[in-house]
Amino acid sequence: PDPHHADPHPTHPGPYSAHPDSHLTHPDPHSAHPGPHPGAIPHPTAVPHSTAIPHATGGPLPTGGVTSPTARPATPTPRPSKTAQLPTGQAGTSAARHTAPRPRIITRAGWGANEKIRESGYAYSKSVKVAFVHHTVTGNSYTCAQVPSVLRSIYRYHVQSMGWRDYGYNFTIDKCGNIYEGRAGGVTRAVLGAHTLGFNQNSMGVAVLGTYSAKKPSAKAVRALAKLTAWKLGLFNRNPRGTTHLVSGGGNKYKKGVKVKLRVISGHRDGFATECPGQRLYRKLSSVRSTAARLQGR
Repeated sequence: PDPHHADPHPTHPGPYSAHPDSHLTHPDPHSAHPGPHPGAIPHPTAVPHSTAIPHATGGPLPTGGVTSPTARPATPTPRPSKTAQLPTGQAGTSAARHTAPRPRIITRAGWGANEKIRESGYAYSKSVKVAFVHHTVTGNSYTCAQVPSVLRSIYRYHVQSMGWRDYGYNFTIDKCGNIYEGRAGGVTRAVLGAHTLGFNQNSMGVAVLGTYSAKKPSAKAVRALAKLTAWKLGLFNRNPRGTTHLVSGGGNKYKKGVKVKLRVISGHRDGFATECPGQRLYRKLSSVRSTAARLQGR
């Protein structure tokens, strides 16, 4: 495989394996340590199954482990920090006409994120204009109980091997339809992630756990993707069926400074030359857009 695309994600259980389509060649610009080149990083080992958190299957979570429309935010709204520029705020009152219910979200505490390994402080964009959909290029045979362990392995790799400030994606969805909080900073906020090189600003990254080049994503995962994007994009008055423009920060598909027209719900491949999120998942984005728009009352 291309050394520029060494697989940064573990299948579970067992060691990482090389994959020609792994796509996390996206440095975190707000990290104090940019990290080594992905191709030079040895493949760490996934957390053994014995350490998986059993409540990921839908059983009782620790206090604050799940959020719902009536629960506390998944991550408390952080105080301003010297390392983070606060967003200008969410969309105006007109957004209230097209909001969707807030879905159930498993918090970082719920999947066992070690908050001591990430950088302190938070980084934000001004808005969320695009939701980029990814697949994690990991195995599809995991059980729901194994997911927290897989997420912790990805998290450690992003922070300790790649040198990023935190978990790269803003949210992750498993095949059982569970939604997990990703990068810290507040699930209602425009948290700056590290997921789509050139377009991390004013966007969010949502990864579906698994590989969807040949395998079809589960109906539960697709439905969860629609529910999440309907809710989050609604906070910023974005129409899931619409288009918008982002200015490239520089990548392998668009040069820095190029203004690019994108769908509000796009695949990673729309902003970066990659197969991600896999052809079978990419084909589902049309139905995701329609369902998300419907959930917003459009």
